[in-house]
Amino acid sequence: MSTARTALETEEHQALRAAVAALGKRYGRDYMTTVIREGCHTDELWAEAAKLGYLGVNLPEEYGGGGGGMAELSIVLEELGAAGSPLLMMIVSPAICGTVIARFGTEEQKRTWLPGLADGSLTMAFGITEPDAGSNSHRITTTARRDGDDWVLTGRKVFVSGVDIADATLIVGRTEDARSGKLKPCLFIVPREAPGFGRNQIDMELHAPEKQFELVLDDVRLPADALVGDEDAGLLQLFAGLNPERIMTAAFGIGMGRFALSRAVEYARTRQVWKDPIGAHQAIAHPLATAHIDLELSRLMMQKAARLYDEGDDIGAGEAANMAKYAAGEACVKAVDQAVHTLGGNGLTREYGLASLITASRVARIAPVSREMILNYVSHQSLGLPKSY
Repeated sequence: MSTARTALETEEHQALRAAVAALGKRYGRDYMTTVIREGCHTDELWAEAAKLGYLGVNLPEEYGGGGGGMAELSIVLEELGAAGSPLLMMIVSPAICGTVIARFGTEEQKRTWLPGLADGSLTMAFGITEPDAGSNSHRITTTARRDGDDWVLTGRKVFVSGVDIADATLIVGRTEDARSGKLKPCLFIVPREAPGFGRNQIDMELHAPEKQFELVLDDVRLPADALVGDEDAGLLQLFAGLNPERIMTAAFGIGMGRFALSRAVEYARTRQVWKDPIGAHQAIAHPLATAHIDLELSRLMMQKAARLYDEGDDIGAGEAANMAKYAAGEACVKAVDQAVHTLGGNGLTREYGLASLITASRVARIAPVSREMILNYVSHQSLGLPKSY
C-alpha cells in the first residue's frame, strides 16, 4: 500500500521513516499482543528504540538527544504504530516531559533528566487530569504551598500512564500568586518513591502494556528545585508540553489506523468468496480508500503542527495540533472500524489482531482532550465565536 510522503519530507525524514519501519517490522503486532497477554512491558522494543537514538530524537544534542524536534519524534511513533507496536510512553516521556525540561528546566534539571530520557534509562510520567476537573484544567485542585525552602503538594490525579515504570512524574499543580491571590499552574518533578506519593492501578477494559493509575499526593514534600521553570510562567510552560502531546497523539492514531488499514487491504486483495477477490467490489474498496484519504489528510495537519512547533510558533502550533489530534482520532476510529468490518468474523479473531483495536482506537478520540473540547477551541480561537461556558 503506497503512502505519498516524498514531496513534503526531507531525505533525512524519509530515511528515518524507513529505519523505524524496519525496527517495527521486527517486533510487530504479535510482539505487542504477547506483551499484553503476559502482563509485561515493552522493555525490549523500548531499549532497542533508545539504543538507535529514536526515543530522544527530539531532545537537544548536548544532552544526548538527536537535536531534532516533534517532526522527527512523530515519525518514530507513527511508524512503530503502523507496524502494530506503538510505544505510548513516547507521548509522555520524551514528548511532554522531555520537551518541558529542555525548554524551561534549570541546567541541573536538564543534566539530571534529559540524557536518561534520551537513552531510555529514565522514564517520566505526566499527571494533569483530576477526578473532579476532567477537561477543565482551571478546576485543578492539586496545590503546592511553600514551606521554608520546600514545596508541599496535596491532591489527586487520575488516568496517569506508566507510573509503575516511571522514575518520576511531572505533576501539574497550582500555586498561589502572592500579588493577586489567584492560583496559577506550575510543574513539579515528583520522584516515584517520594513519601506521601501513592498510586492505585485503575482497572481498565482497555488492554495495553502501559497501565493507568490514580495518584494521591498526601503532603508530598519536595525540594525547591523540583519546580520546573519559572513559577510565574503559568500556562506558557504547560502548553509547551500539551501541544507536543496532541501532535504525538495524532501520530499514535495515524499509525494505528495505518496498521488496521494495511491488514484490511491485504485481506481484501486475497479473500475470494465469489468470482473476484472482495477488494474488487466497490462496497469494500471505497470505504478503505476513504480511510486512506482521511489518514493522509490527518498526517498533513500533523506535519504542519510539528513544523510550527519546531519553529517556535506556539500559538500557530496550538491550533494545528488540536486540529491534527481531532482529525487523526476520527480517521483512526473509522479505519479500524472499516478494517474489522472488511474481515467480517475474522476481524474479531485474535489471529488477525484487529478486534483489540476497536477499544484502543477510542483513545485517540478521548485523550488527552476530547474531540468536543477541540471543537470548542476551534469555535472560540479560530472562528471567534462566543463561549457558552
